[in-house]
Amino acid sequence: MIHNILTIAGSDPSGGAGIQADLKTFAAMQTYGCAVLSALTAQNTQRVTGVHPVPAAFVAQQIDTLFADVRIDAVKVGMVATAELAAIIADRLQAHGARNIVVDPVMVAKGGDRLLAEEAVAAVRECLCPLATVLTPNLPEAAVLTGGDEPTTLAGMHGLVPPLLALGPAALVLKGGHLGTDDAPDLFADGGRVVELPARRIPTKNTHGTGCSYSSAIAALLPTHDPLEAVRAAKSWLTGAILHADELAVGHGHGPVHHFHNLWTPR
Repeated sequence: MIHNILTIAGSDPSGGAGIQADLKTFAAMQTYGCAVLSALTAQNTQRVTGVHPVPAAFVAQQIDTLFADVRIDAVKVGMVATAELAAIIADRLQAHGARNIVVDPVMVAKGGDRLLAEEAVAAVRECLCPLATVLTPNLPEAAVLTGGDEPTTLAGMHGLVPPLLALGPAALVLKGGHLGTDDAPDLFADGGRVVELPARRIPTKNTHGTGCSYSSAIAALLPTHDPLEAVRAAKSWLTGAILHADELAVGHGHGPVHHFHNLWTPR
């Protein structure tokens, strides 16, 4: 069976992040992608110049209309932009009994531009985190969610696991790409265990959309894998996508990863 995976996220005109990256990831995972737009952005590989949230009532209408017709096997929630959007998305997912939910608390773009309004942070924390089968913050996002300092060591990452799990997700992937070390370790935790997922840092500037793609790959794999195995497989695929990122020539800033590195024949 081909699974249907939904992304609820913002649009990235450059195609490297947001729903565009999510849909590419779903295709790379050999699943069928559906999308509900939560925001429009004006951005490229260098910066975000504008964010236009979709009205919450219309986001709800998109979700309701989709679930009325399509079997949704997993959901990835990305950029929500406002507190009202976070609340309405949580409400409609609960109403439809959505399962295999991956929450990627998108707050800051790769170039440093803020994507989430201050008042929306509490709504993400209170409304969306408790619905997550897997929560996937990076280190800056984890610090915002917990109200603590951004860790600079692997030991510091371990210290953030309990307060993040206290927000209510069934499992957690704390992404260590911001450590600035030669390694890029992640931590998987589900309340009963903490598993270190090591990875070497790949020397490339083309990492736009890595967080979106990672969380989407996890969502696409959850219908057929337990959470830890879904995370391991998603991380392996993403590592390959970063390794091949320099084969693309998109923009002058942080270019995208190569979502189809294992599917396209070089020419």
